[in-house]
Amino acid sequence: MQLTTVIAKQIVERSMKIIKHSVNVMDEFGVIIGSGDPSRLNCRHEGAILAINENRIVEIDHSTAQQLRGVKAGINLPIIFQNHIIGVVGISGHPTDIQQYGELVKMTAELIIEQAALMTEIQWSKRHKEELVLQLIQPSDLNTQQLYSIAERLELDLHQPRIATIIKVDSFKGENLSLTHLQKLVHLLEYPERDNLVAISSVTLNEVVVLKPITLTDNGWNRSHEEIRIRQLFQRISHDEKFTIKIALGDYFPNLEGLAQSYMTAKATMNTANSKSRILFYQDNVLPVLIDGLQTDAWRSEQLALPIQKLMASDTKGILIKTLRAFFSHNCDSAQTCNTLHIHRNTLRYRIDKIQQETSLDINKINDRTYLYLSTLSSYT
Repeated sequence: MQLTTVIAKQIVERSMKIIKHSVNVMDEFGVIIGSGDPSRLNCRHEGAILAINENRIVEIDHSTAQQLRGVKAGINLPIIFQNHIIGVVGISGHPTDIQQYGELVKMTAELIIEQAALMTEIQWSKRHKEELVLQLIQPSDLNTQQLYSIAERLELDLHQPRIATIIKVDSFKGENLSLTHLQKLVHLLEYPERDNLVAISSVTLNEVVVLKPITLTDNGWNRSHEEIRIRQLFQRISHDEKFTIKIALGDYFPNLEGLAQSYMTAKATMNTANSKSRILFYQDNVLPVLIDGLQTDAWRSEQLALPIQKLMASDTKGILIKTLRAFFSHNCDSAQTCNTLHIHRNTLRYRIDKIQQETSLDINKINDRTYLYLSTLSSYT
């Protein structure tokens, strides 16, 4: 740990709130880097050099001060950090008048330095954790062993099963979004401690990525447990913050390489899911996500959209489109579809017949029904 001008200024300001004498802070070379008397800054203090070289308290009276360079009467005490002298703190005044303050100011200085060192260590750890998260979800030059080694140094368990989750911050009541909102969200995700690995993945898109620990069951991972935690997060945000969020959870894939694949499914879900829900699961949007990938293959995309385009061309009021989507959203259950649309069963039958006529697809045949269903999904993307 090295004394800086920022830390020295904190020591001077805090110490001089306690005592009424001028306080000086010298670095390991005896140069004054903080002082209650600005005119003394950057001067070499021979009394401090003596305190450093001999590792002792140096008291200087007025007559001795006249014989030394850059020195006034006072008392100078070595600052110790982890058993090493890193500087000196001095108090100006007659030694007999200020002797009682010496240890108090020294203790204040060392506490401030310890706090600064702790914050530096926390920031270092946080920055490297974020870098590791980004290495895990994106193509990396590091191999698996190197990633595990970095995680071990950061005391992170990468053997814990995890899924990738993308959280997008949205404006609430006209609030302008900034990096501060993303940082607040990161704090909410990290505290209370739940072993989340968090990083800001895109400042431009206002997105944060979380590698969430999960519990595996015979049927996959425990989704209900994560839903509870997500709702708790929504409650905390609604109570204290001026923004809202949208969450997309990817699927689980084993091994360390699976985290990047999980991230891709979360990203695709966030980008393509047509649900208005603010909580999106990849498992609920598999087909829309997979179909969206066809957009890069023009002829396949065109063929997939063909049935719905034919229907749109003849259905100027959108009644048939609305009926078809309701029919599929209720798993082709006629009764539920009629209840939702408030129509008679015969009306539904008439509309289905009309849809079949316009698209040349038989909804009672599994291939035709699937083709029509995928075509309706493609119209969302």
